[in-house]
Amino acid sequence: MTELAKAVLAGQRLALARLLTQVENDTPQGREALNALFPHTGRAHLVGITGAPGTGKSTLVSQLVRAYRQPQDGSLPSRMGVVAVDPTSPFTGGALLGDRVRMRDLSGDPGVFIRSMATRGALGGLAQRTAAVVQVLDAAGFDVIFIETVGAGQSEVDIARLALTTLVIAAPGAGDDIQASKAGILEIADILVVNKADQPGVDSAVRALQAMLGQATAASGKHLLHAPQEDAKEETTSGWEIPVLRTTATSGEGVHELVTAIRQHQDYLKESGNWEQRDQTRLQSELQSLLQSTLLARWRETVCDAHSQQTLDLLAMRKISPLQAVERLLENNQL
Repeated sequence: MTELAKAVLAGQRLALARLLTQVENDTPQGREALNALFPHTGRAHLVGITGAPGTGKSTLVSQLVRAYRQPQDGSLPSRMGVVAVDPTSPFTGGALLGDRVRMRDLSGDPGVFIRSMATRGALGGLAQRTAAVVQVLDAAGFDVIFIETVGAGQSEVDIARLALTTLVIAAPGAGDDIQASKAGILEIADILVVNKADQPGVDSAVRALQAMLGQATAASGKHLLHAPQEDAKEETTSGWEIPVLRTTATSGEGVHELVTAIRQHQDYLKESGNWEQRDQTRLQSELQSLLQSTLLARWRETVCDAHSQQTLDLLAMRKISPLQAVERLLENNQL
């Protein structure tokens, strides 16, 4: 085991920050530490927070972390990790990483660790190395890890492949009933939250979401992306009824009820056996992603630049199709 990995397991925050940088940059040292830390993972409750921009995700995460750190039921405070993903500019390549500004009131708590990440061009609401960063925080002993996505809209569903519990955040005035029904992002929710409940239109938003849930349950009865692959045992969803909760993150109203719902879903996953099933599905998805990126990198090392440029020229002249171009490139380059 590397010294950096040992320091992370010993609870050293500086070592944790340094290792996360190594992991984000995909360095050999970061990969070695990930291999050493993996046996120490699988204990944290991974909670995904997603939803459209402007629904108050960052403010709500801050309130949730505070509620976990100051429990009202007499339980011990949980150690909290937060991974906040911000979009990268396609023009400058930079990212604001502004979620930490909204969570600056948590910075003095030694039981909270916040890490911002840039998407670096990745789609789906997460960065390419988000799963690896979450793995390090899991090994470091954090009880609950919140993963806040970019907030890209209806197609932002990768979080369901990573998180064990997925919260979809909506807000009043974000669209009509048809908009709520067609939004594929709602189909990944374990818990639906209507934030900014102090604003007009909250009752209409709640009714629209509840109607959508009734239609989705009648149609399939299964969670969209948490369902395992064809050769795996189907996940049972009959014991969990997706709640629609109201919160006002700015005042903290409804936050403790949301924490209770998150814990109830955690208990449901463990009691039903779906915790292991979702973890297996998550690892399978991560394996496939790593396999694709690794094979692509190895192929690029073998391809001849002249051959690649010649193929691109033929494609630009419409002498071959994109499919034919792929076949041409692969025929002369064996992995």
